[in-house]
Amino acid sequence: MALPVWDHPEPLAVDSAPRPEYGTGSLADLLPTLAAGMGVSGTTAAIEELTPADRACVFLIDGLGWEQLRAHPQDAPYLHSLLGSSRGGTGRPLTAGYPATTATSLASVGTGLPPGAHGLPGYTVRNPATGELMNQLRWQPWTSPRPWQPYPTVFQLAHDAGVHTAQVTSPAFENTPLTKIALSGGTFHGRLSGEERMDLAAEQLAAGDRSLVYTYYSEVDGAGHRFGVDSDTWRGQLAHVDRLVQRLAEQLPPRSALYVTADHGMIDVPFDEQHRIDFDEDWELRAGVALLGGEGRARHVYALPGAENDVLVCWREVLGEQFWVASRDEAIEAGWFGPRVDARVRDRIGDVVAAACDDVLIIASEREPKESAMVGNHGSMTPAEQLVPLLEVRS
Repeated sequence: MALPVWDHPEPLAVDSAPRPEYGTGSLADLLPTLAAGMGVSGTTAAIEELTPADRACVFLIDGLGWEQLRAHPQDAPYLHSLLGSSRGGTGRPLTAGYPATTATSLASVGTGLPPGAHGLPGYTVRNPATGELMNQLRWQPWTSPRPWQPYPTVFQLAHDAGVHTAQVTSPAFENTPLTKIALSGGTFHGRLSGEERMDLAAEQLAAGDRSLVYTYYSEVDGAGHRFGVDSDTWRGQLAHVDRLVQRLAEQLPPRSALYVTADHGMIDVPFDEQHRIDFDEDWELRAGVALLGGEGRARHVYALPGAENDVLVCWREVLGEQFWVASRDEAIEAGWFGPRVDARVRDRIGDVVAAACDDVLIIASEREPKESAMVGNHGSMTPAEQLVPLLEVRS
């Protein structure tokens, strides 16, 4: 993955954005690779260096980026021991996909598809059928899940192929639309504590001759949003999840592989007007805009009819040295959302798409007061947000 160049006297070229490694090294490639190793039809092994295992568990740690992990070896000694090859596994980064945000990434993990295919291309996007912004993490306002994301999950394909499949996570997620369309298949097991999840994930791995298990921990992300990715609270959560990973690794049944990954990294953004550009206070950015979607570092901008080009020109002039600013067609052509964008997904993408390349945000203090107050943020294509770990332990 090429790194961005930060000092641009002119607006950034759309094709200078470091496109995610769809098809060879993205989150969307992980589960299909594992399932293909178990002989599940309809899946392809895209990550070449992963050796097949009869039993595989994916432990997704929300918000733990590759760069943040590498910067904190003392807080996560066990995870750091997996960065190299000392345990006979792999330690490398994957790219999250664009945007690097939870709803998009979880859909990519579970379906094995890039955002342009699964259809969750942002934190909030316009529903073309209603004209309203839809929050794809909270699924508000309600829309029917299956038409929104019609493809089967990798878990469903594996279950149909006779693989024992299970998700072990918080009970609160059991019946959410996001779980149904992205992470369902086999059996769901809700457990409140991380320790309970680790123990049960190990049991579920041992429950079949071929097993595919998913487990999840969210509080690293929560600490980063509230306090920042170098705060004592964040470090404490990192230390806790480090112990959880070791607990699970030490219980792996024979012929198993544990894969530790994340949905995105994170970057702290200073609280001043230079770094937090307030859409609600900026008449230039608001001109011609009907809806502001996405999130602070990955905006979907929906223009009033006929104003699409004017909005694009204005956003480039105002933000072009700090954001990659693209039209919908340019972002699609550049492959930001994957090698293909399905027809049903196209108009969910903004008329203008703005991805931060510096430590800046486009906040909306009136429309989005909670989001605008977050310390840690994510969404864009910088390495701090895009790169997530792929760490392996085998038994």
